[in-house]
Amino acid sequence: MPEISRFFGIIIRMFYDEHNPPYFHAEYSGNKAVFDFDGNIIKGSLVSRTATKLVREWIDLHVPELEEAWKLARENKEINKIEPFFEYQSRQFFVDPDALRA
Repeated sequence: MPEISRFFGIIIRMFYDEHNPPYFHAEYSGNKAVFDFDGNIIKGSLVSRTATKLVREWIDLHVPELEEAWKLARENKEINKIEPFFEYQSRQFFVDPDALRA
């Protein structure tokens, strides 16, 4: 199963030849979960609420790339890596640039 991203100890993978609806596998600290592209957990649990939240925020940032990866996987083509999640991208750390100008 190709690894498409890794961040904060979370590993994101996507199988070739998967069935619809589109989804991917996430693993954190030995716990596994399957997420759809809306951030819903279809199966399993990462146990950590923080890890689950980070995966959901990562999804929000990368839906187009996830959709492209799903399409490539369904066509049995090489899946591109997707940028990892960085702390500064988290909503909890987001600073509105307009607020800085005030």
